[in-house]
Parts: sequence; C-alpha cells; structure tokens
Amino acid sequence: MTGDHQTLALLLFGAFVAGTLAITTWVSRHRRGSAEEFYTGGRLFSPLENGFAIAGDYMSAASFLGISGLIALYGYDGMLYSVGFLVAWLVVLFLVAELVRNCGRFTLADVVAARMRERPVRIAAGTSSVAVSVLYLVAQMVGAGSLVALLLGGTGETTRSWTVIGVGALMVVYVSLGGMRATTWIQIVKAVMLMAGAAALTVLVLLRFHGDVDHLLTAAAERSGHGMDFLAPGLKYGGDWTARLDFVSLGLALVLGTAGLPHILSRFYTVPTARAARRSVVWAIGLIGSFYLMTIVLGFGAAALVGTREVRASNAAGNTAVPLLALDLGGGAGTTGGAVLFAVVAAVAFATILAVVAGITLASSVSVAHDLYASLKRPDGRRRFGERQGGKRRFGKRGDGSYRGEERRDGERRFGEVAVARIAAVGVGAVAIALGLLAQDLNVAFLVGLAFAVSASANLPVLLYSLFWRNFTTRGAVWSVYGGLVPAVLLVLLSPVVSGSPEALFPGVDFQLFPLQNPGLVSIPLGFLAGWLGTVTSQEAPDEAGHAETEVRALTGAGAA
Repeated sequence: MTGDHQTLALLLFGAFVAGTLAITTWVSRHRRGSAEEFYTGGRLFSPLENGFAIAGDYMSAASFLGISGLIALYGYDGMLYSVGFLVAWLVVLFLVAELVRNCGRFTLADVVAARMRERPVRIAAGTSSVAVSVLYLVAQMVGAGSLVALLLGGTGETTRSWTVIGVGALMVVYVSLGGMRATTWIQIVKAVMLMAGAAALTVLVLLRFHGDVDHLLTAAAERSGHGMDFLAPGLKYGGDWTARLDFVSLGLALVLGTAGLPHILSRFYTVPTARAARRSVVWAIGLIGSFYLMTIVLGFGAAALVGTREVRASNAAGNTAVPLLALDLGGGAGTTGGAVLFAVVAAVAFATILAVVAGITLASSVSVAHDLYASLKRPDGRRRFGERQGGKRRFGKRGDGSYRGEERRDGERRFGEVAVARIAAVGVGAVAIALGLLAQDLNVAFLVGLAFAVSASANLPVLLYSLFWRNFTTRGAVWSVYGGLVPAVLLVLLSPVVSGSPEALFPGVDFQLFPLQNPGLVSIPLGFLAGWLGTVTSQEAPDEAGHAETEVRALTGAGAA
C-alpha cells in the first residue's frame, strides 16, 4: 500500500473515530442512567432511524467485502449469499418483529420466560444469546485484525494484534459509556457511509459499461476463467452430494438464523410501539435489499475489471475484491483517484466493523446482566408481567411501562443490572480481544456460519414455540435451547472445518466425523425436536392462561412495555 493510500485512510479513520467518540460523549452526558435508557435508548427512535440502525447492525464487513468477493470468484453461486441474507428478513418481518416487541422488554429471554419458570429459561436463553454474540464478535474482531491491517499496509502479526486491541477498546467505550443510544447513532452513521460508498462504486461500475448490464456480465464471464459457467449455478456448490447438502445447510442457517440473532432482536425494543417495530423492518428491508443488489454489481464488476485470477491472487477468500475494484475505478495504482477511492473503501470497512461489534457487544452484555445475573437475584417462580393474583391474571400496566406491585423491586433490580451490564461489556470486550488474538491466523468464515447456525438451532425454535404453541413448557424451552446449541457446536468441532482437510483449522490432525461444514441441516431440526420432546415428556402442566395472555399481548400490544 502506498503512502498516499495509508495517509488518506488514516485521516478518514481518525475522522470517523473522532465523530463516533463525540456522539458517545454527548450521549453519556445526557442520559438518565436507567435500564430503559441503557438497554433500549429510552425507546425514542423513529422507525426510519431504527431502520437505518438495523441495516447498520446487519450489514457487516463480511457483507460489503465478503459477498462481493465470493461473487467475483464464483459468479452465480456467490450471488446466492446475497439472496439468503435478504430473504431472511421476510421471516423477521412476518414472524418475529411485532410479536417480539409486544411480548418482550429487553431480550429474547423476556419473551420465553413470560409464562415459564424464569430461572432455568433465562439461564438457557442467556447462555445461547451470549454464545451466538461471542462467536459473531470473534469473527468480526479477527476480520478487523486482518482486513484493517492489510488496508493500512501492514500484514504482520504485530499490526493485526494492535488493530484487534484498538477495535476492542473502542467498542467497550461505545457500549459502557453510551449504551443503546450511542450505539444506535453509530450504526446510523455507518449505514449512511456504507450505502453512500457502495452506491458511488456501483454507479462508477455501471458508467464504465455505459449502463449495459449484459455487457458487464459477459465481461465478467470472459475474465473469470470459467466462461459462461461463471453465470450458471454449480461453480462452487455443484460438486458431489456433500457440497450440495452444505449449501442447503448454509441456506437454512442464514434464512432462519437472522430471526434469532440477539443484536437484531434487541433493536425492536428501541422504538415506542410494535407498529414502529414493523415499519423499522420495512425500512431495513429496503435498505438491505438495495445494498445487496449493489454488492452483486460490485462482485461482477470486480470480476470484469480486475479479473478473478487477480482477486484470488490478492486474497484467496476474495476479501480484497472491492478495494481492488475501487483502485481500478479511480484510475489504477499510483493515481490520486485510485488512492482516494481505496482510502474511502478502507474507511467504510473500518466504520462497518466498529458499528457491528458495538451492537453485538451491547446485546451480549445486556444478556449477561438482564438474564444470567438477574436470574440469580430473582425468585424462581416470579413472572415479569401479568402476575397471578387470586388465581387470575392481570396486565396492570402503569404509565411508565411497569406493573402494579413491581415498581420498587424493579427499579432497585434494574439499577444493579445497568452496572453489571457495563462491567459485562468490558468483560465481553476482553474475551473478544483475547480470542481474536488467538484466532487471528485461522479461517474465521466458519464462525459467522456457526453463529447463524446456533441462532437458528437454539434461539429460533424456543422463540417460535413460546409464541405459537399453547402447550409449551419450561422443560421444552430448556431442552429446545440446549438441544440446538450443543449439537451445533459439536458438529462443527467434528466437521472438516476443524480437522481432516488442508483448509482446516488444524490440518495436521484428523478427527472429522461429520461431512458438512455447516451444521444447520442437522442441528436446526434437532432444536425443534428437542423442544417438542421436552414438552411432551414434561410433568409440568401447560400454562394455558399464560399462553392466552401472551397471545393477546403479542397480537394487540395490550400491556406491552
């Protein structure tokens, strides 16, 4: 990387970091210090603002750089990633967003524990949420270490290590000082930057081909080395039955896993009503859909202008396809235009990483404080809303969103939770930094897939059962979480991703027993099966009144916080 590239990139990095730190400082001086403020930003964001924040939370560096790189390398098969990530939002819109906003308060466990024994359910759901968040977070941290160090011109271990430490320290500052409000505004700024950067590159690619998409695709096929097969299915997933099942497994994980990601679910509590949550998702779908359409143009543009062989030579995984494309569109190496566009892409990627890790860190720290810590301080049978009184249930909602008889206890408990959440943010950041440093030389693609697979296997089954199954019990909830979480992790450990192949994490050993790289095809059905089996074998009588109350609350919003 030339000195011009590095200077411009550093200036843009510095401007973004300074701006986001200013936002965090301003928010920390004006926040009230309540749990509502720290966890949800006071539920004051509009659907448009929250839609941009959701898009900023979801569109990671893997989306901007990874998907475009896969398209540049594999053509049609790489484009299927864009489809999977986008289709997942239909599940979120129709099955999750409004119902979760009505039934919960801060986390996934709030929805599940509404009609269950709280302690075992909160521990299980909190454990799963933290596991998904940490896996997702480590992938982002390792990506930050390798990607940002590469863009800044240093590929050595020391450069990558300091990058990981720097990103981890910044995300702890964002979360512990600013909470949800600062994190949300950082994600909004990042979403605007990412959309603007992607749109500018897309326009430049289309201008290069005079707006003729057919010419773009033909040129991409010619320079790919695969001819017209580049534009047809099967280049990456058209091999033996294992490759095809792997694609089905990955697709299931991507489509179903989004609806259970903790940092996505937490965004539905930052708006005042369920209608606003639904409108937020509509805005997010529009933004995310537009973005993934642009990644398709960028991927084929990189193949046509840079060449598939050159992209693979720069980075075997294709992660440098967009930076190389920016360099070419700006005039090539050594030109001022190329240096400017290259630096802009570097800054956008850095902003993307910071915003995503901040959102994930906040979600995991809230799960630790509100679910794991609070479950130890709360009697096992206590309910969060609609407590029984004289054999009958009541909503009993106050104007501030609390319920009769709970105000004093709830205020004392939440005061302690906020302090624990800040401490947890530091702890989660330290763990992510440590794991990022240990794993910085490893292939981290499987971590993202595993995070989605665990989410789809453990979080989504218990969420859907809680919302729609009248006879669901506490044992079913606990078994559903662990029945998806444990197999997902074990199957990855026994897969070719970890051992038994030259590309594995440990190529020198072979304890591979499971042929697929992504466990979703097996672990997702196991999560649903475990929830059903735990329920039908439970001696606990189903809480039909609790389900009726949950159903009314989910569909009407009556009694929602």
